[in-house]
Parts: sequence; structure tokens; C-alpha cells
Amino acid sequence: MPVLDRQSLEFISRSAEQTRRAGMRLGALLQPGDLVCLVGDLGAGKTTLVQGIASGWGSLDAANSPTFVLVNVYRRPDGDRLYHLDGYRLNGALEAEDLDMEALVESGPLVIEWADRIEAALPKERLWVVLHWVDDSQRDMVFAAAGSRYQSLLVDLRKYIFGVR
Repeated sequence: MPVLDRQSLEFISRSAEQTRRAGMRLGALLQPGDLVCLVGDLGAGKTTLVQGIASGWGSLDAANSPTFVLVNVYRRPDGDRLYHLDGYRLNGALEAEDLDMEALVESGPLVIEWADRIEAALPKERLWVVLHWVDDSQRDMVFAAAGSRYQSLLVDLRKYIFGVR
């Protein structure tokens, strides 16, 4: 693995609850227009992280994998929405473009699982999160920021997780 720079953050979660808490910290920082791309094999913790993101963002809705519906919508009491898209069943960038992701991201944060499958359809500026299964209780997460908004978000996330800038 390459040495991480200031645009990257690595976090090793020691439990599903710790993965959710990291997601909660990220979710609290999200704004409409934000794009969070998750990559990792089955069981890497993508959906667990999204559960935390939705909760930290302020949704009372239960978060689950949108594999069969493609996009889940989580609402906050103020009516704002967080979108959760699953790229696993999409056959590439063209199918992803048919979902009008631009409209989703304009009206609320968008979190995409299996983002690597539709990367060609995604904006270059985003937060890219790679999750690796380490063992039954541990997950390695590498957050990489592309663009000034996401670099700022990463600075804040680093502070929330580790207490440092």
C-alpha cells in the first residue's frame, strides 16, 4: 500500500460498531452536493459504514443495502434527503447515467456502494473510500479526497476521528 498523503486518511475499525461510528462522524459533515464513493468486496463493511453515515447525517430511517431497488432515500426530520445508490447491479457507466445521479447529488448527499463499477460516470471531485476486510471484526478504511471540498471534509473527519488536524 502506498504511503498516505494529506489527501488521504486510513482508519482501522475493530468492530462493526466502530465502523458505524466512523460513518456517523462522516455523515455529520455531509452537505447537499457531496459525493461519497465506497469500494470493497462483499463483507468489507460498506453497508455498515452507510448505516453510520445516514445516522450521523440525521436520518431516522433504517439504512440497508439498496441492491434490489438501486437507490434508497433516507430522510431527516427537516425534509432533507440523503441518497444511497448501489452500483453492483449496474452494467457500467451508461446505466448509471440513466439514473440522473447529477440530480440526486444536487438535492442531497449521494453515497454510492460499488462505485468502482460505475467510476466513468462519476465526477472527478469526490470522497473515495476503499474498505478492506481484515478479519471477522476488523476493517481497514482508506479515505481519499479529490477536490478542495473533499480535502476540507477530510481535514474535519481526521479531527473528528483522531482529534488532530
